[in-house]
Amino acid sequence: MKKEQSPMGVEIIGRIPSLAVTRYIRNGSVVTRKSYSDGRRSNTLRQFSQRQRMRHSIALWKELALWAPMFTEGKTAYHRFLSLANQLPVIYLPKNKSGVEGSLLMPDIPVSEGTLQPIQQRLGEVDGTPALITDRKAADVRPHEVFLLYTAEQQFQREDCPMVSFRMRVVKQSELVEVDGCLALVGEEFADEMKGWALVRVMGKNCSTQGLVTHCRYYEQFTTEKALKAAAKSYGGIKN
Repeated sequence: MKKEQSPMGVEIIGRIPSLAVTRYIRNGSVVTRKSYSDGRRSNTLRQFSQRQRMRHSIALWKELALWAPMFTEGKTAYHRFLSLANQLPVIYLPKNKSGVEGSLLMPDIPVSEGTLQPIQQRLGEVDGTPALITDRKAADVRPHEVFLLYTAEQQFQREDCPMVSFRMRVVKQSELVEVDGCLALVGEEFADEMKGWALVRVMGKNCSTQGLVTHCRYYEQFTTEKALKAAAKSYGGIKN
């Protein structure tokens, strides 16, 4: 096949949305094929739910990935995150609330995966002050053990588009307090109902597998049958 050029004289390789075609090189020649289907996209309940799950997981990853999270057990961190996030409840966001970046804070959003023993953690109080309480024994902490604190926050970039943002920082061992022989982080921030946290153990290239703990329940309204119907309607409905 003969190579072609655009009207401006520049050869285009890749997808050309305006022409609904994709152009690629094969055996030294440029091949052009259609990049769309003539048939209407199938949209059963199962397919719609899976698309909603995938869209939400990708939106979370785009924010979490900014902090180079450790997912060491799979081929790529991205695919391991998606695999773990697949266990979360399906979030049904209407089209106007989802966009590209729309996401919701919920318990157990994965922030790491590795071979070290996971830290069990919960939100509670220490001497009347909000705290992130773990089961990591203070006596078992090694000198070169590193702790990373991931903080997620439910934000609203626009009134109709919620989004979860992430932060990560290294926690000094001196910041950790001992409660009944176990480690805890204490501070008023742990009472925030629009935030979530996960403390990750790191030893060299290994880490623990951790998910968020949070007081946030805002997401629950988007997991119901009512939310499913509203989201499906906004996308044009689903097949019975």
